[in-house]
Amino acid sequence: MLTIRSRPVPVELETHLRNAGFSPLQAKLYAARGIANAKDLEHELKHLLPFPLLKNAEAMGARLADAIAAGQRMLIVGDYDCDGATATTLGMKGLAAFGAKIDFIVPNRFEYGYGLTPEIVALAAERKPDIIITVDNGIASHAGVEAAREMGIEVLITDHHLPADTLPNALIVNPNQPGCEFPSKNLAGVGVMFYVLMALRAELRGRGAFADHPEPNLAQWLDVVALGTVADVVKLDANNRILVEQGLKRMRSGRASPGIMALFTAAGRYYGRASCFDLGFALGPRLNAAGRLDDMSFGINTLLAASEEVALPLAKELDQLNRARREIEHGMREEAELALSSVAVEDSFSICLYNTDWHQGVVGIVASRMKDRFNRPTIVFANGNDDEIKGSGRSIPGLHLRDALDLVSKRHPHLIRKFGGHAMAAGLSLNVNDFSAFKSAFEAVCRELLDEAALTRVLETDGELPEDAFVLETAEALDKQVWGQGFPAPVFQGVFRVVEQRIVGEKHSKLKLATKLGIVVEAMQFNWCEPIPRDCLAVYKISVNEFRGERMLQLQLEYSEAASM
Repeated sequence: MLTIRSRPVPVELETHLRNAGFSPLQAKLYAARGIANAKDLEHELKHLLPFPLLKNAEAMGARLADAIAAGQRMLIVGDYDCDGATATTLGMKGLAAFGAKIDFIVPNRFEYGYGLTPEIVALAAERKPDIIITVDNGIASHAGVEAAREMGIEVLITDHHLPADTLPNALIVNPNQPGCEFPSKNLAGVGVMFYVLMALRAELRGRGAFADHPEPNLAQWLDVVALGTVADVVKLDANNRILVEQGLKRMRSGRASPGIMALFTAAGRYYGRASCFDLGFALGPRLNAAGRLDDMSFGINTLLAASEEVALPLAKELDQLNRARREIEHGMREEAELALSSVAVEDSFSICLYNTDWHQGVVGIVASRMKDRFNRPTIVFANGNDDEIKGSGRSIPGLHLRDALDLVSKRHPHLIRKFGGHAMAAGLSLNVNDFSAFKSAFEAVCRELLDEAALTRVLETDGELPEDAFVLETAEALDKQVWGQGFPAPVFQGVFRVVEQRIVGEKHSKLKLATKLGIVVEAMQFNWCEPIPRDCLAVYKISVNEFRGERMLQLQLEYSEAASM
């Protein structure tokens, strides 16, 4: 079942923004997203929240400064997704610029799984580090921290995931740890590392470390911060929007790192018009493909490349990996849909799927696709090592996925081997023989925490787009803005007459639509081959379609149904 609903627009906010000089369309869009005044849209770095508010940031800055002065060897242990890769890259570049002896390892997801496990500590110990620094992981790594301590290796944790009831015995920087009053709880792992570098620079500045040479400019790495922040789908609150906007500005001006520039080239996107869409749907997936199908070290080395000549061949290989990932995902989606075709999904509050032939690196994407289609919390499993299966889950508004897994774990203490994650995404592992029991336990928790209204898919729109806004300039202006999780890109609805429609690429609908006043616009509805009614209600985004050097307005339909013109 689907409900189309317009976002409420607080009249007082809209009026205030219009009086402040915003166009009627801008005022409406921003007011609907809770923007109270123009200051909320100022993205200069001076408006970033100060790093001393982040618990233990100053203490970690001091510890890192001591380690640099003592010549201690540091080793970053990263995660195998885009956030982990960018956080590792930022840590490598930033700490090296401050004089640290720094190296990294990133666990191969198929051999070691997620986080600072004792096995990863044993692997890290071969590099003989004095200090292990975790990025985008570690908040739940009790056993790994203890294993490191037994080997005489200190652990510093930088993470953003939600903690369990107890914390590892280590110095931790994480906005979501108890006692941290940092106003933004939405920093990505790469954002946390950026704040640690701010604290380190301030500490070194206070020690006179830059008396005889310029201090590193942290802004030079904001392209990497922006990519990791958008790709990890964290909420783009005001603080994150500053980080992303500043990173996009570097990209558009051609000042991004060689690895980022090479990813733009490999993706066939133009850096001069870099947008959040590029980061989330072009660069991010190509970087993630390394961790999903191969080894994320490959992706990190792309970002660390010193020149585009070195980076471009690596980026092209990432592009090939991403193409392979798409093929694997397509097959898994078809099998998942076939498995659900004989099940009354509408009678369930959750979806759990497992197939012995599925690829462990792609289960999260398939879970996301099934969640979007059926509007149910979804967890998809694939084989891990030995008797273990590994699952990746995606949730819907109304169900905090990590908390739901925590509840299952408390009620059935021996069912889940390990788990972690966020409100909307989480990972876990089970014994293969416990899949059915977990499926039942998870369904029971979802029935308890969700009501039936939450299972109705809601398409939230910004109402109708004014007829005079169906121009290329509107799409270009919106493309330049920072949109994402928690600050959604504008989606409109309207009734159109279908002037022309045909299938392209065997699975997409290409259309020409006429507005009520007869304005004809190009449109696409991807992954849709069914005839669209002559008069239709469409939910759509406006975008820029560039083909053979020509740029034109194009609507991207997310949904269509019959309507009266």
